[in-house]
Amino acid sequence: MKERLILVSNDDGMHAPGLEALIETVKTFGKVLVVAPSEGQSGMSLAITIKVPLRIHKVRNESETNVIRYICSGTPVDCIKLAISRLAENKPDLIVSGINHGGNSSASIVYSGTMAAAMEGCINGIPSIGFSLLDISREADFSAVKEIAREIIEKVLAEPLPTGVCLNVNVPPVPLTGIHGIKICRQTKGFWIEEFDKRTDPNRKDYYWLTGLFRNLEPEASDTDEWALSNNYVSIVPVKIDLTSYETMDKIKNWETSMLVSLLKS
Repeated sequence: MKERLILVSNDDGMHAPGLEALIETVKTFGKVLVVAPSEGQSGMSLAITIKVPLRIHKVRNESETNVIRYICSGTPVDCIKLAISRLAENKPDLIVSGINHGGNSSASIVYSGTMAAAMEGCINGIPSIGFSLLDISREADFSAVKEIAREIIEKVLAEPLPTGVCLNVNVPPVPLTGIHGIKICRQTKGFWIEEFDKRTDPNRKDYYWLTGLFRNLEPEASDTDEWALSNNYVSIVPVKIDLTSYETMDKIKNWETSMLVSLLKS
């Protein structure tokens, strides 16, 4: 029976403490292949590199006997694509992304490089999970997330996710004893109120820095990820790759005939 292969990536880069925490967590589940960006790629979502060559560099660490690491010059999705196509000896049994420094709940999933890596795995038919801790500090304590991630990974390996579904896992920044439980949630309805702070560089040229605040449109809804996290629960949101709004299809089905008639008249 072949050894299980776990593919690990992130969007904070190869040297992020969260990545090390995730590698330590998954080493007990099988052989580990790490392909991570050379630098931070937060907010890159599902971006891929097409205008410049992609380069990879194998990181040698004689003390790691069951972990192979590659640094990639591209995005998190580039990392997953390269790993599956060129670097993995066989198809990974599981893809895990993170542990992200900062949350990826609600609308943030749309922009998240962490979740993009998981979604790319999902597109390729591989069980995939994105992990995030609501703490942006490089000195963040990942001990609770490691224990939680281990439990979730065991569940996913034992009970495979439906095809086309991956998991978005967010953990509040408290010790394990402060976690009130785990909630299977839906994504909160909300959006970012973005502002571009205008500044001037030393050469007296203007530039803009993105800032903003998250607007929660349903702060009292107890079945959402934002509610869970604000009440010290771990949130797990099953995420579908299929973005089709089937309800809207039914509502606008009549457009087919009316638009055809209009086109034939013109």
